Parts: sequence; C-alpha cells; structure tokens
Amino acid sequence: MSKMHRFKIPSNPEKIVDVDAFAEKRIDRMKFTRDQRDDIAISISEAVNNAIVHGNRGDPSKSVRIELEELDDGIRIRVRDQGMGFDPSQVADPRDPENLLVESGRGLLIIHHLMDEVHVIPEKGGTLVEMIKRFNNNDDG
Repeated sequence: MSKMHRFKIPSNPEKIVDVDAFAEKRIDRMKFTRDQRDDIAISISEAVNNAIVHGNRGDPSKSVRIELEELDDGIRIRVRDQGMGFDPSQVADPRDPENLLVESGRGLLIIHHLMDEVHVIPEKGGTLVEMIKRFNNNDDG
C-alpha cells in the first residue's frame, strides 16, 4: 500500500532547503541505504531547481509541486512545474566536448544516473519529472 506526501513551493531557489527538509523527513525512515538517500536527495534538488529555473523561469507567481509516494519496493517522486514544457530529446548532451564549459544542462544527466527510472512528461501547463528509486537496486554507490 502506498503512502503519498505532497509539498508545494513558490518558484524561489531559496525554498529548495524546505523541499530538502520535507523529503529527508520521509525518506530517512524508509529502508534505503545512506548512499541511496543521498542519491534521492540530490535528484530531488536537481529536479526542483530545474523546475524553478528552466520550467517556471524563476517566476515567483508560479509554483513547483512535489509528491513523494512510498511504494512497497521504494519511492516514486514527482516534480511538476507550471512552465511551457520542453522536449528532453532537445537538451544538449553536457558530455559533448562543445558543451563541457556550459554551466547548465547537467541536472537531467545526474538524475538519470542516480535514479532507477526517470520519465520527463510534458503536460498541459508544465512538465512532470517522475523518478523512481527501489530499495534492492544493486547500484554502484
């Protein structure tokens, strides 16, 4: 049986610490290793930052919604913005030599590396980033 936790913040990067505290409180009592908890925390911060900066373009009248769903085998995290949406296939590969010095563009790459599943779904009135981390994943770290 899943358990859902919801949190909403205005598009203000200073509010990411509130999201971190919200998520940490729920994730710390789950059966994740310390490394897995760190992976989840980094991924949530990256997704929320992307939603604020790229999705909502820093517009404080827009918000970011975060959902944490406790699953039998892990956690599902959803981060929604109120932006114009985007096509993830159009995001430049930050590993490409011509992009190595570009300051942005690494968030999705990091999230894909740290989480077991990642889905970027354009929605009417924004973008949904859905991430899943499972307890028994034999990952590197």
